[in-house]
Amino acid sequence: MSEILRCICVDDEPLALEVMQTLLSSHAGLKVERTFSHALEAMDYLKNNKVHVVFSDINMPGVSGIEFARSIAENGCVVVFTTAHQEYAAEAFEVEALDFLLKPVSPDRLAKSVKRLEEYFELRTSVQKDNSELSEGSVFVKSDGKLLKVAFTDIWLVEAFADYVKIWTSDEKRIVTLQTMKNMEQGLPQDRFIRVHRSFIVAIDKIISVHSSSIKVGNKEIPVGKNYREGLMEIVQRLNTLKR
Repeated sequence: MSEILRCICVDDEPLALEVMQTLLSSHAGLKVERTFSHALEAMDYLKNNKVHVVFSDINMPGVSGIEFARSIAENGCVVVFTTAHQEYAAEAFEVEALDFLLKPVSPDRLAKSVKRLEEYFELRTSVQKDNSELSEGSVFVKSDGKLLKVAFTDIWLVEAFADYVKIWTSDEKRIVTLQTMKNMEQGLPQDRFIRVHRSFIVAIDKIISVHSSSIKVGNKEIPVGKNYREGLMEIVQRLNTLKR
């Protein structure tokens, strides 16, 4: 993308800050503006300075990374968490972090995160906000400056992407629209679709297999959130009953 993404890093460990700066310096599309040892200092900086991305630790004294992310939710920047604690993953995605990197962060894993960031900001500049409109048997979504009609029967997966959603269709095309998962969930018929994770809605008839903590839809393995598993199993049991 043409615009350089301005970043800040927040971590109470000086060595961790140094490592992130070094890793990020290898990506020409990103520029680290400042680093901070305390979230409160970063919050003050963001009041008067515009940045695109915040790379933040989670387990920090005083204000945690989760609390920090909530406090800057209206700032317009996105958050990528860097932490040594896998158990914070659920909380991280509840505050709509764009990514979750486990320490020690590898160059390859960071490269994937940077690609995701660049894709997100390219979409943000090219897609205009628009609510989806429904017609019988289909949904209209705005993408690339036009309204697209997508039949319910063609949708096999809806994936959250920060404040966008990706609609995956049966011909393996991806439609990206500025929309919330809540609105998409409300707009899709409940007898055909089920939300299985904060980040995923799936077409019930496209589910190939159900595992302990995931399902397979097409060629994708989709995680099942613990708050959604009961509803999924009710659907599975109901379908089994109907087939008898």
